Amino acid sequence: MATLKEISSPASSGKTVIGETIIINGKLSGDEDLTVRGRIEGELALSRTLIVEPSGIVKANVSVKNAIVSGTVVGNIDAVESVELLKEGRMVGDIRAPRVIIVDGASFRGRIDMGEVETGRAASDRAARPTVRPAVRAVPVPVRHLQAADAPRASAPAAVTALLPKAFDR
Repeated sequence: MATLKEISSPASSGKTVIGETIIINGKLSGDEDLTVRGRIEGELALSRTLIVEPSGIVKANVSVKNAIVSGTVVGNIDAVESVELLKEGRMVGDIRAPRVIIVDGASFRGRIDMGEVETGRAASDRAARPTVRPAVRAVPVPVRHLQAADAPRASAPAAVTALLPKAFDR
């Protein structure tokens, strides 16, 4: 009896295509490349590459090796190697990958985490590091300058007193 993989890809190329008229709801996982021209909603986990073509829509949390998006993704992408948003690509969600490429013209709204957490390093270790804070600087106060023609002739303390605002009068 033939399996679904043998029927869909007789050459065993390791690639699956979801056509433009196909809608999949639920949890999808696999060990081969997946090209989406239709629509997927739910969860998606692949050990290889996800390709979302311009007609493709993915509304799911995605876990893959690589993702190439030229369609629409609504959800988070967690990639082992890279995420690439092409010119036609649109994404709303967070990206977590060591390599992220967003091409000019792509639309992205979310957060990007490209860091790797070292194993054995706790959050308390990070909190124990000293923080560097900028030095506090005095705020400049505007100074009114008195010109010789404007000021009455008086001794220096009287001239200074004339410059002070009324709030400082005694």
